[in-house]
Amino acid sequence: MATWAEVVVAAPELAAAVRERFAVRKHATMATLRRDGSPRISGTEVEFDGGDVVLGSMSGAVKARDLLRDPRVAIHSPTVDPDPGDPSAWPGEAKLAGLAVEVPTEDAAHRFAIDVREVVLTRVSGDRLVVESWHPGRGVERRERA
Repeated sequence: MATWAEVVVAAPELAAAVRERFAVRKHATMATLRRDGSPRISGTEVEFDGGDVVLGSMSGAVKARDLLRDPRVAIHSPTVDPDPGDPSAWPGEAKLAGLAVEVPTEDAAHRFAIDVREVVLTRVSGDRLVVESWHPGRGVERRERA
């Protein structure tokens, strides 16, 4: 299992920028898979807790049932609009993907730690779109597009 702590050690600058993107607002968006394999989009709150990325859910929520059946998950950070006068000042957006592993709670709620399989930061630099990503065993990769 790749924890957030491992991402921080392997790619500290990317991890810090991604965490900042998740901190701009409270609610992120996550994608899970329905029983028939089609995608489901849900709101969620993301915590960076004790070296893990953690999601919570009310007991019996459909997103929790999705994750218990198929742990694959993708999470998109909250976003902010770019300044129309200075698009390169846009701070970007972040995405995490991995497997949700349920962790025990003292109440009926669900709590999932993410086995991180992918971390992505997308931003603008000058007139270029910059995409930085991290995957276990591959490290940080950077791509730019005009």
